[in-house]
Amino acid sequence: QVQLVESGGGLVQPGGSLRLSCAASGIIFSIYDMGWYRQAPGKQRESVAVITSGGSTNYADSVKGRFTISRDNAKNTVSLQMNSLKPEDTAVYYCYAKTSVMHYWGQGTLVTVSS
Repeated sequence: QVQLVESGGGLVQPGGSLRLSCAASGIIFSIYDMGWYRQAPGKQRESVAVITSGGSTNYADSVKGRFTISRDNAKNTVSLQMNSLKPEDTAVYYCYAKTSVMHYWGQGTLVTVSS
């Protein structure tokens, strides 16, 4: 059974930082591209960041320079370090695992950026 379990969300003030983590099980983690989506109320889902099985990274323009994605293949985890948070970063953040034929995602963790 595949499970992706996110943690680390919460309430933070503008300019603050949060670190999201995602623990994966039931997959051969090292062969999957891992990433994060987010969905804000009333908005479409947005791809935030991805790290490929080979370690290459890509970010949405809206988070470049502020967010950093990383993975630990020994621990089957992927993390998203979010700095200089803005109110517009408020959303539910979902971890995902993807290959050319499989796509899994977690239940999401809420990030609220507000003073």
